[in-house]
Amino acid sequence: MSNLAPTHEDRLYWPVQRQRNRSLYGLFVVVAAFVALYAYLFPGLLSVAGISKFAQSWLPLALVSMAQAILMLTGGISLAIGATVSLGAVIAATTMMGPLGVPGGIAAVAFSGLGIGALCGVIAIRLRLPAIIVTLAASFIIAGLALLILPRPGGAIPGWFSDLLAGNTPAALILLILAALLWKLYLATPLGLSLYAAGENPVGAYRAGVPVDTARIAAYALSGLLSTLAGLFIAAQTGSGDPVIGNAFTLNSIAAAVLGGVGFLGGRGTMRGAIAGSLLLSVMINVMFFLGFPPVAQYVAQGLIIIGAVALPEITRRFRRAR
Repeated sequence: MSNLAPTHEDRLYWPVQRQRNRSLYGLFVVVAAFVALYAYLFPGLLSVAGISKFAQSWLPLALVSMAQAILMLTGGISLAIGATVSLGAVIAATTMMGPLGVPGGIAAVAFSGLGIGALCGVIAIRLRLPAIIVTLAASFIIAGLALLILPRPGGAIPGWFSDLLAGNTPAALILLILAALLWKLYLATPLGLSLYAAGENPVGAYRAGVPVDTARIAAYALSGLLSTLAGLFIAAQTGSGDPVIGNAFTLNSIAAAVLGGVGFLGGRGTMRGAIAGSLLLSVMINVMFFLGFPPVAQYVAQGLIIIGAVALPEITRRFRRAR
């Protein structure tokens, strides 16, 4: 007879999840309000085609937000995400119509992201160099490599592949759900279990036998993979590659992760928070566009909302302590 009683780990799991979600309830309410406002301004959002198109505009930001959040959970940060997105786009646009075909192009994009991310991780972790400096230097090198591969916008993506990912089907939403599920599976692996410990208390984790350095390097590799895959999707959307198309994603990925409650010091935050932050940022941009905000006002509003979202939990925490 099998023992169906909950184990000690099972009894701990849900309280830990509730504790992590506690700081996200306000974010979820804000996201729901903005989505409702967006649906009111653009009723077509509630159709299959509307959801598909919105998911296509959201997916690249969601992927780079996940890429940034992985590093921030370990106490790192990447300034090379935008350049890595561009690299993924140009590799896809220059390989998929050639002898490698679509499968070979996808493999080239994936391996380049994994390799570049792992290399940055090895340099930052093994040499004990600041992540922000290593990734800043890497951003220039990767951007130069993207320009070397494709000096100007060009290349091509097979039409059927663009239709598959960026047509009128919810493929982008399915890919995002798949990415979130794979992340949950990764957290169940030894490296995934080591991720939070490596960010929250690396010294204590190391003394407890946790492979801290390996977990951090794996986080860099996964971050690079997600970034180049975001570039691949953008190339499928546009039908070609652009060596500078990812520039805006570096700061936006940080903003989305911070909106989602991911801390800069490591060990604090969740991936669902980062994804929700990217959703809020995407919806917020679209809502301001439909309301007729000029570009300058959009940037100012984004900045104020981000500051408010970061400051509110801290103000609430201090208020609770004062009581």
